[in-house]
Amino acid sequence: MDVFLFLLIILAAGATLFVLVKGVIGMAQQKDLTGARSQELMRKRVMFQAIAIVLVILFLMMASGRS
Repeated sequence: MDVFLFLLIILAAGATLFVLVKGVIGMAQQKDLTGARSQELMRKRVMFQAIAIVLVILFLMMASGRS
């Protein structure tokens, strides 16, 4: 179970990084005049960060319960 949870943490962190880089590149290209795309990417980034944080908390709770 620990390995599965750790892989989910890695996936959530990777998704966060992907959306962050995508947003930075989009801002650098200055194609989004209204900012709607930037807001959408920011919401996705915050969601992936929240998922990663919850998974880390679960991982730590499981690790502390074993000792």
